[in-house]
Amino acid sequence: MSRLLALETATSVASVALLVDGGLVAEHTADSSEDHAATLLPTIESLLDQAGVAPDEIDAFALSIGPGSFTCLRIGLATVKGLAFGSDRPVAAVSTLAALAWSTGHEGVLVPLLDARRGEVYAGVYERKGDILQERLGDGCYRAEQLAELVRPPLLLVGEGAPLVAPLLERRLGSDVVREPGAPRRPKAAAVAALGARCLEAGDGVAAHQLVPRYVRRPEAEVLRTRRRFEGSA
Repeated sequence: MSRLLALETATSVASVALLVDGGLVAEHTADSSEDHAATLLPTIESLLDQAGVAPDEIDAFALSIGPGSFTCLRIGLATVKGLAFGSDRPVAAVSTLAALAWSTGHEGVLVPLLDARRGEVYAGVYERKGDILQERLGDGCYRAEQLAELVRPPLLLVGEGAPLVAPLLERRLGSDVVREPGAPRRPKAAAVAALGARCLEAGDGVAAHQLVPRYVRRPEAEVLRTRRRFEGSA
């Protein structure tokens, strides 16, 4: 029996999910009134207790690897490394933005967006056809003006960052730019689990000690030290 534990900690609301033989058994959301360091492990324990699964019975993990909050990502990363310590259980590193796009259930061109602060958003462009999700624009950190030069409608804007860029994109690109209705969607562990399972099936899992967060934008202290704002910039 294959058991996959998935964690999503990139935003202020963390969640965990359990897949057994490819089917979602349960998903729990952590208490958002406290930080992830205080709530994540109790949420995992509650989920596993409900499912009747012991931590050492988990066969593999999936982790939302970023972009997102630097502190929140590090907590998720440390938790997975702790759970997998001393074993060769693989981990699937899943883009937070890909998980956000997948969670909509919509087909077509999707633009998942998270608030990156400082007038910027974390964004990617994905196209979903049936059960296939393809990356069309790599995850990055953008201002609305920059994003308008890189995307082409029709587009569905998804996530907490959508209100920050939608007015400009709608004005420049027209009525084929649509915001997902309702409250802004957050990335969820169930989507991380679904994409992580595909990653593992393809043989793309890694050892826990190899995991690194995908910050996209460098922490402010690192910017001041290196004078480089983005990962990979010169």
